[in-house]
Amino acid sequence: MSRVGRRAIDVPSGIKVEVSEGKVKIEGKGKKLEYSIPQGFSVEVKDNKIAITRPSDLKKDRAMHGTIRSLLQNMIDGLTEGFEKKLEIQGVGYKAKVSGKKLVLDIGLSHSVDFVAPEGITIETPSQTEILVKGIDKQQVGEVAAEIREHYKPEPYKGKGIRYQGEYVRHKQGKSIASGADKNG
Repeated sequence: MSRVGRRAIDVPSGIKVEVSEGKVKIEGKGKKLEYSIPQGFSVEVKDNKIAITRPSDLKKDRAMHGTIRSLLQNMIDGLTEGFEKKLEIQGVGYKAKVSGKKLVLDIGLSHSVDFVAPEGITIETPSQTEILVKGIDKQQVGEVAAEIREHYKPEPYKGKGIRYQGEYVRHKQGKSIASGADKNG
């Protein structure tokens, strides 16, 4: 059996879980998340614990068992604590600011890049070189952070661009003078 999948999920107080018609609906703090259960799997809520059972011991069912449990746990974590991704901007004169629901990036292009935050995501800029993406859906937070990073990925020569906080960018050596052949030639 899957070690992750067979562990029950504790439902904290203030979170309501409802299972009906192949869907799990989780509510908390005035927000809702929903997940469609794959065919054959069953989800039960008993004594403030969620248990997931799989249809068979086939390899794909064992793999999905743990995945479903992790997705449901992430939904509960998102409603109780929320998720966030931090991005850093590196480069002289590069900066970001938020105006309304729009993130404005000045990243060395001839124009400013405007990024509109989707529903359920908030974007903050604690400083001009930091971007904070927050939300209750872990997948959506990661996706929005990746879309922002996509506007200017960190380049390997000077390291300029938008990167995740703590991301290591391997630097390449630039052009160097050829050894002796061109000096006196």
